[in-house]
Amino acid sequence: MKNQKRNAFEETTEIVGWLQIFLSPFIISLILAIIIYVAFDSTLSIILSILILMIGITIGIKLANKIYNSKDGTMHFVSRVSASPELDEKKEDKK
Repeated sequence: MKNQKRNAFEETTEIVGWLQIFLSPFIISLILAIIIYVAFDSTLSIILSILILMIGITIGIKLANKIYNSKDGTMHFVSRVSASPELDEKKEDKK
């Protein structure tokens, strides 16, 4: 998909996929930062929480950009991760 020109719809779906991929590590780091901030109410906990949040943002951006620039793109990655082949096999067995 990298070599082909994307139309507006494909580009929009790729951006949505990029956001989904970015949000996974960001939300995990945000929850961890909030837990650390609430559990230890000190200056060190604020600094550590901000550091964890910045690491989550960096990992999210790098991962999303790597997948966005790959051959297949973000929507292929998200759909592959979201697929449930176990359920598909059960539906085929019933027929």
